[in-house]
Formats: sequence, structure tokens, C-alpha cells
Amino acid sequence: MIVAAAHITLLIPENNSLKGKRQVVRSLIEKVRHRFAVSIAEVDSHDKWQRAELGLAVVGNDEKLLSKLVDRVMHFMENLHLAEIIDSHLELVHLEK
Repeated sequence: MIVAAAHITLLIPENNSLKGKRQVVRSLIEKVRHRFAVSIAEVDSHDKWQRAELGLAVVGNDEKLLSKLVDRVMHFMENLHLAEIIDSHLELVHLEK
């Protein structure tokens, strides 16, 4: 079993309040959850109104497929034009019985 975990940092440049940030992040998370079979949540920068940090995780048995899926999710997020991805990090963890 392989766990793909990604840390994604977003910039929301035109936002000017925490309420606006929450709306963008909530919309982004709901759209990703609806479209892809991944777990996603805001994990840091809760008090910064132009920055959001998301954690994304998915489990499978093929590294290439998991990497492609995470890439597709990030491409989808960028194409929504709600926020800009300014940094991302993907880690694949192999778990054995």
C-alpha cells in the first residue's frame, strides 16, 4: 500500500478578509472532494487571510497513478482560478504488512 500525501500552499491575492478566505477555501475543498476520491483539508495558516495551506492524501498501490492523480488535482485547482498554488510538496510513503 502506498500513501500519497501532498502539502499545497495557496495564495489568494485579491482577498481582504478571513471570511473571504474561508469562502474560497471551502469552495475549493468541496469542488476537489466532489471531483476526485481524495482527502483534503486546510492544515495551516488559519489566521492569514491571503494564504492557505492544504493537506491532501490518497491511498493506492501504484506510485505513478497516485502522482498523476495529485498532479490532476493541483491542475484542477489552478484552473478554478480561485487561488494560486505557490508551493507544493508530494511525498509517497510505502507501507508494508
